[in-house]
Amino acid sequence: MKILVTGGAGFIGSNFVRRMMAKDSGLQIVVLDKLTYAGNLENLEELAGNPRYSFVRGDICDDRVVRSAMKGCDAVLNFAAETHVDRSIGDPGHFVLTDVYGAYILLEAAKDLGVARFIQISTDEVYGERMESPADEEAALMPRNPYAASKAGGDRLAFSYWATYGLPVVVTRCSNNYGPNQYPEKLIPLFTTNALDDLPVPVYGTGNNVRDWIHVSDHADALDLILRADAKTVDGEVFNIAAENALNVLDITATILRILGKPASLIRHVTDRQGHDRRYWLTARKLHERLGWKAAYSFDTGIEDTVKWYCEHGAWWRKIKSGEFLEYYKKQYAEIAG
Repeated sequence: MKILVTGGAGFIGSNFVRRMMAKDSGLQIVVLDKLTYAGNLENLEELAGNPRYSFVRGDICDDRVVRSAMKGCDAVLNFAAETHVDRSIGDPGHFVLTDVYGAYILLEAAKDLGVARFIQISTDEVYGERMESPADEEAALMPRNPYAASKAGGDRLAFSYWATYGLPVVVTRCSNNYGPNQYPEKLIPLFTTNALDDLPVPVYGTGNNVRDWIHVSDHADALDLILRADAKTVDGEVFNIAAENALNVLDITATILRILGKPASLIRHVTDRQGHDRRYWLTARKLHERLGWKAAYSFDTGIEDTVKWYCEHGAWWRKIKSGEFLEYYKKQYAEIAG
């Protein structure tokens, strides 16, 4: 099998690529990535020189590049996206362009080239705030920030290509991922790396906002099952992916500080994000019942391993936490950044 992985140099995409290459000696992977600020070829450096892996630098909004990279591929997994809610609030246009128009370019190419499976990677955020009960795949989409709305647009556009053209599309909606190689603007790597340097840990508002947390390897394994599943089981379907580890920001922060032996005095409550959703909540019952998937990582094990990874890979994240990142951080957290 030969697959195209867009956004494969980013956090989730690179973890998926590395895991799949290790699991399946017959698999060929083409990675297409624009290498924006969150894309990092160091995430894939262990695959350099592997004849089953190739890298194409390019934008999913570029039809010519997309068709060249996709030619001869049996399946496409679209991880490519602008993903950070905070950035979407300040610059929604880039999110609409990549997450919706980019999905359109990929879907058109997949339709024309006869791709046998197209997996659109979406997010739990498309369901919006869920306070009373978890969302199943039939729940209404109620995105409340530009990032979530742009992902909902790409998600539904992908489904329309199945309903209208018969393109074998599967949409997945996953909860918050954590693990190695995550760009340190996100909560767990940001808090871990700040605490390692005894810097303030910026908690939005009260810190009571709840998310479900899944280790990135469990996400990758779920996608592997979907990729290889029978068409009658998955085509035209949506699958939620969640480990059902519901924790609020203060819980996560306390866990990170405990693992690192750092004091709670590092916590700084900062002005809350605009339109900050209080809770995202999924049930992955459909994935359990149809494909037998079950998360392998307990949160206690996964977070210990993740924090340890950042402790051992300072050279990776210290290079990132400078330049563009530093300018963004000072602007976003002006209350504590000085």
